[in-house]
Amino acid sequence: MKKNIVVAITGASGSVYAKLLLDKLKDYQDINISVIISDEGKKVCEYELGKDFLSNISFKTYDNKDFFAAFASGSSVADIMIVIPCTMGTLGRIANGISDNLICRSADVVLKERKKLILVVRECPYNLIHIKNMEQVSLAGGIICPASPSFYSKPETIQDAANTIISRVLDLCGIKNENFRW
Repeated sequence: MKKNIVVAITGASGSVYAKLLLDKLKDYQDINISVIISDEGKKVCEYELGKDFLSNISFKTYDNKDFFAAFASGSSVADIMIVIPCTMGTLGRIANGISDNLICRSADVVLKERKKLILVVRECPYNLIHIKNMEQVSLAGGIICPASPSFYSKPETIQDAANTIISRVLDLCGIKNENFRW
């Protein structure tokens, strides 16, 4: 049975993380991928990666206002949802159950159905509100995965460093991948 994964891209800096994740997920035939991109996410992706990234996404994409997407309902929940990169505003709405767009509604459904929610937060430094929202999501069953690259593997490029986060996200999803291991 195929895993259903929703990848949501918000307006935080770090579009490279979303691009690298989607590039890696193309290699897995046993996964159905759906992509949601917020309006601000589109703008940041275009600024950071150029217009080609958005037009070359090979997975089904959904408008962030489309509440008719199947995974917006508990009767057709995703197995895993990854918000990458995740803005603090999106984190706050998810933490407080504000389902005012498809990304937040889908995250709400994933949490209520006890499925896996991974938020790759991209902010520095954190204020107390951010930390409390991360605590709230963690208590609800979500996983906070800061976009903090590791350097054990001695990355030589920015892409190598960013891929350390992607490998970690794939590990959190239970997806086998060839990444640096101790």
